[in-house]
Amino acid sequence: MPTPEPFSSIGARSQRPHWRAVLVGLILIPVNCYWITSIEMVQYFAQPTTVSLIFTVVFNLFVLTSLNLLAKRFLPWLAFSQGELLIIYAMLSVVSAIAGASFMEILVPILGHAFWFATPENDWKDLFWRYIPKWLSMDNKRILSGYYQGDSTLHTAQHLLGWLTPVMNWFAFVLALLLVMICINLIVRKPWTEQEKLAYPIIQLPFALTSEGFFINKTMWVGFGLMAGLDIINGLHSIFPAIPRLFARSYFFSFAEPPWSAMGRVILGIYPFVLGIGFLIPSSLLFSCCFFFWLWKGQLLLGGIMGWQTSAGFGGTSYPYVNYQGFGAYLGIFLIACVRSRKHLFTVFRKFLGWGKDLSDPSEPMPYRVTFLVLVLGSTFLVFFCLKAGMSLWTITVFFSLYFAVSLAISRLRVELGAPMHDLHYTGPEQVMIAATGTRALGPSNLLMFSFFWFFTRTFDSHPMPHQLEGFKLAERARIKSDFFLFALLIAIVVGILSQFWALLSIPYQLGTEQRMSRVPMIYGQEAWTHLQRWLLNPVDPNYGAVGFVMIGLLSSIFVMGMRIKFLWWPFHEAAYAVVSGSYAITHIWFSLSLAWVAKLLLLQYGGVRAYRKTTPFFFGLILGQFLVGSFWTIVGVFFDIPMYGQYMPYYGR
Repeated sequence: MPTPEPFSSIGARSQRPHWRAVLVGLILIPVNCYWITSIEMVQYFAQPTTVSLIFTVVFNLFVLTSLNLLAKRFLPWLAFSQGELLIIYAMLSVVSAIAGASFMEILVPILGHAFWFATPENDWKDLFWRYIPKWLSMDNKRILSGYYQGDSTLHTAQHLLGWLTPVMNWFAFVLALLLVMICINLIVRKPWTEQEKLAYPIIQLPFALTSEGFFINKTMWVGFGLMAGLDIINGLHSIFPAIPRLFARSYFFSFAEPPWSAMGRVILGIYPFVLGIGFLIPSSLLFSCCFFFWLWKGQLLLGGIMGWQTSAGFGGTSYPYVNYQGFGAYLGIFLIACVRSRKHLFTVFRKFLGWGKDLSDPSEPMPYRVTFLVLVLGSTFLVFFCLKAGMSLWTITVFFSLYFAVSLAISRLRVELGAPMHDLHYTGPEQVMIAATGTRALGPSNLLMFSFFWFFTRTFDSHPMPHQLEGFKLAERARIKSDFFLFALLIAIVVGILSQFWALLSIPYQLGTEQRMSRVPMIYGQEAWTHLQRWLLNPVDPNYGAVGFVMIGLLSSIFVMGMRIKFLWWPFHEAAYAVVSGSYAITHIWFSLSLAWVAKLLLLQYGGVRAYRKTTPFFFGLILGQFLVGSFWTIVGVFFDIPMYGQYMPYYGR
């Protein structure tokens, strides 16, 4: 059932270019990058970018919308239209995903780690230094000393010139990677949005927040006040322990005796913002997430009964291979999406080749021939980049084919079903390739680049591609010219990449990665290079069990989809199978999703669609109340450099 729209669009002045909105977005991008880096890398008391709806961006949008209401009353010529506000939101959303915990935050700690932490004991110098391209790394320990020890500044000629080569090369790589994502989105956008009419649940709150009537809706303020009050008291408890805490975020249960102990911990997580997002998600996905969570636990129990070695953790290489099942399920969703859009994809390909008379696409940001050409050029750049770094052509082809297939699948399930999280820990394309061929067949240079690529394959929660696609949908709903929005998005990406490089380097030079920052950047760098050390010292043979479970995941997702199409009573959704398998987040949020499913089921059963629409603003208020108060506590923590009540997101023990 499509998500209702309880608030009307403003729509005024949405047809003209909104240059001032782009300017405001560009001003906020460096501030937002610094804020995200401070709370995810320094204080580590919140992880906003691990959630599909990023709370720092929602906070910015709320502040801008509130100021805009004042401007409309006293300075109407200065007020923004809804389209201008949504341009700013989309720019910040995409850049935050690029800057976040599963993208650029991992890249910079990797660049110098292999040189700074090389010791006679680990023998990294003789083991793999000779394979590291100097133009992609930082090997100057005089420059690295400030980064790791602090009490210095990035803004000296020596430091800036020293970092210039690796930063500019990785800037080009990241930009090309994101351009390929945009082109893929532009190709699939029309059939998904206009033909299949997918719901885009994640954008419902920002669209409603910028619409007429949102701030005068009493139901929304009830939910907002309830959640804000709870988080204010819990935040004060973190400062003044004498104030009682109203509720804990998570309650942990486990079994001590086998075979039940094989199931691992069962976590009852209470996250009201997940309850709010879950209310916007189709009931079939909510129920399926809970079902597949317990199916996964049942597989672990079966392994315990049979005496098999089981992997209850993430990245495990033994039964039930939940990560590999998840990877296969994403591949299945990719294939399903391609089959559904096959006619459109064939038409785009024909237009690229020049077949047919009508090659104009006035509703698209770029003509399909230009889009396809940019896609080819961006992919070619990625290939030559990796060839220069020492990778083989077949490895490059397989790696990026798998990566973009999973990326497209994540975008599909986000815009169709609104999954609040989709992490798939430690099972990127390189892990599947190693499972299929072993490390000897890949060779040291390919394995070394896999360590560099750890920054975008470690997990998939902070993924820019679905944020891009959701931005295009917002532009369409607000009647923003698509070519102008594309231009704004490209400028935001360029400024965002550079801003995040600045934040990820300037903060460590002040505080020291080894001194006053959290352990997170150290863990990121250590993970990437210890993987390479292990692969080179102890070569891995092919793991056909893992490959088999990739195929099981792929076939299972196709089977579930086929049953859902053939039988109306079939209650399961293939996207939930992908989201749950290999997900750390689902262990924390499954209970909140269960509560959302029960609430939605009862409301639709006894109140119908009308009651559902009237109640939706209440759940918007739950999300907004927790996001705004939580954002306030993170700002207080960053400003005063103290630990605060901010981990209302599922805690990722990185």
